[in-house]
Amino acid sequence: MLPTKLLPEANSLTLCIAYIDGGSRGNPGCAAYGVYLLDEQGHLVAELSGALGIRTNNQAEYAALIAALEFAYARQIDRLQVFADSELLVNQVNGTYKVRNPELKLLHQKACRLISGLRSFSIQRIPRNQNREADRLANEAMDQTRSPCQNPRRSSPYPSKVKVVFRDGCFKPVEPVAIPEGSYLTLILQPSDLDETA
Repeated sequence: MLPTKLLPEANSLTLCIAYIDGGSRGNPGCAAYGVYLLDEQGHLVAELSGALGIRTNNQAEYAALIAALEFAYARQIDRLQVFADSELLVNQVNGTYKVRNPELKLLHQKACRLISGLRSFSIQRIPRNQNREADRLANEAMDQTRSPCQNPRRSSPYPSKVKVVFRDGCFKPVEPVAIPEGSYLTLILQPSDLDETA
């Protein structure tokens, strides 16, 4: 993660205000994050952005938060105020919502570890129209990497078709498939000949 802009005074700050945003075109799809950092007087400290490859919107939102936290940690900034337009992110970090998604759990744990090293931290939800700079940075990063991310389905580790039989109230694969336990998949039903599923 490299800042696109950084002022020399950033190394002497103790408090930073971060506007963060993450987005994905496709969800999951080509994703990126943006972080717009200010000092207490509202002067620009840094602009951070980065492409993430194929991610969901929520993963990109967490990436933005982690980028802001890592920036603060690297520059020994021990007080951070974060503003985001993601209801899920803000409520999960504040402990109002539980984190159930396994991938988000890992990102949430990483964010919490970084937060624990700060003297003070807050995160607050704001309307999207008050988060334009972070949104701009995320979209610029997505624009620069759009072509390699055009078809997210190609990166899926799962087979595109699996033959199943419905028995005892469950769909069971006819042949073994390498899909991790607890995976969430979309099932599209298409009838098959009886001899193929017997």
